[in-house]
Amino acid sequence: MEIRTDFLVIGSGLAGLSFAIKASRFGSVAVITKKNAMESTTNYAQGGIAAVTDSDDSFDLHIGDTLRAGAGLCREDVVRFVVSEAPGRIAELIDWGVEFSRKSGIPSAYDLGKEGGHSRRRVLHAADSTGREIERALLDKAQSLGNVRIYENFLAIDLIRESKVRGRASLPREERDRCLGAYVFDIDNDRIDTFRARFTVLASGGAGKVYLITTNPDIATGDGIAMAWRAGALVANMEFIQFHPTCLYHPEAKSFLISEAVRGEGAVLKLKNGTPFMEKYHPLKSLAPRDVVARAIDIELKKSGDDCVLLDMTHRDRGYLMERFPTIFNRCLQYGIDMSRDPIPVVPAAHYLCGGVVVNGHGETSIDRLFAAGEVACTGLHGANRLASNSLLECVVFAHRVCERIRELLPGSAEEELPIPDWQSGSATESDESIVIEHNWDEIRRCMWNYVGIVRSNKRLERAKKRMELITQEIHDYYWSFKITRDLLELRNLSVVANLIVACAMMRKESRGLHFNLDYPDRDDRYWQRDTIVRR
Repeated sequence: MEIRTDFLVIGSGLAGLSFAIKASRFGSVAVITKKNAMESTTNYAQGGIAAVTDSDDSFDLHIGDTLRAGAGLCREDVVRFVVSEAPGRIAELIDWGVEFSRKSGIPSAYDLGKEGGHSRRRVLHAADSTGREIERALLDKAQSLGNVRIYENFLAIDLIRESKVRGRASLPREERDRCLGAYVFDIDNDRIDTFRARFTVLASGGAGKVYLITTNPDIATGDGIAMAWRAGALVANMEFIQFHPTCLYHPEAKSFLISEAVRGEGAVLKLKNGTPFMEKYHPLKSLAPRDVVARAIDIELKKSGDDCVLLDMTHRDRGYLMERFPTIFNRCLQYGIDMSRDPIPVVPAAHYLCGGVVVNGHGETSIDRLFAAGEVACTGLHGANRLASNSLLECVVFAHRVCERIRELLPGSAEEELPIPDWQSGSATESDESIVIEHNWDEIRRCMWNYVGIVRSNKRLERAKKRMELITQEIHDYYWSFKITRDLLELRNLSVVANLIVACAMMRKESRGLHFNLDYPDRDDRYWQRDTIVRR
């Protein structure tokens, strides 16, 4: 079945929904999401969204904090416009119904949090479930608009390229291909539809599930990055994986994040014997940037042989903790941990991808009519390490800029309408060996965790490369032999993302930000103050 729309949005998080709301003024919008619309990485964001809204703060301070965290790889022009446009985008979110927490007794003032790497309190939040509140408000807004249709349980397979439709095997590097939409798997009806669109926006989030331990939801399988790479788009800086330092360590807890805001409100990282250790690694101690804290924990665990460290908030009042961190407090209680009396056991976990599909300041990729916003994109804002709570900000600023750019292009976007062939399944049959998918999924995640984790080396990366080559070939053979399932599509995308991470990590012959290689322990600004860019 062919579905026609002006704008195809792949992903229903903050970037996708905020774009859809704005774009609905100019045409029809189809938002596809592979689970229900609420299930997005945005929904799991606890901390908040960073923006200058207080007289004690300034754009220059926020810019400086972002540049320092980015370890020399941020694009300063991008940092400046994202930070300066933040108040306007925050005002829009509030206008759309987002309710941020306000100061007790002062309803006109917002309660601003402080997180690692920030020199001021500037993080707007909704208690400790900011993402859920934003997702709720934007989903309500989008669903109230007649021009927006949300397709739940639809998983994009591949982008449709003009060159492929015209039967051209490849294009000269100087010639831009054009995106015509995407082939999409309708999971509930077990069929593949063609979504034809004048403009396509990737807003599919990150790829945390490529690692064994992650704070990300199960949907974070790098689908947008993998599709863009297969289509020939530029991808960059995939080596910069942010490991969140504090994921709840409990056998029954599935990758539950303990927000950085907890440390922002005074929690102290300690060894199991009760000794604080972060003062050895950074002047900001437990509020150091995430890459520093994650590496410090990794080092201490390797030295001690312990399975976790402790995050101690027992010096704060129980009533305050229940009000400020209700989600975290109650989740910890479920596992027998009263954070007003018990330090929380934590370990680092894969959390955020600072690389992705290369875009310019308007979210345009290297493929015509294909845009990207949010974690799927490499915008230049984060550089080698994301400053806490800048991710939701990046989503709303770039979604706005994508919409503004498309609005400029709309008058000249009516071109020859090419016939798009239906998806061809060929001789693919039903698989009776789904164990292959489960085994390869597990092997990829263990391989990446063991060899391409917080601390890397040439030997570890070479091992990962060899393993991933074998796994990828097995997945390729399986993919073309059997009918498509959701698990198979996600596995295929995971293998692409894993290979891209390994390739970029092997290219960078230094240690910078989130990438630390034991064989190149120093930062090299003479040669490596640049992006690692790959293309199919």
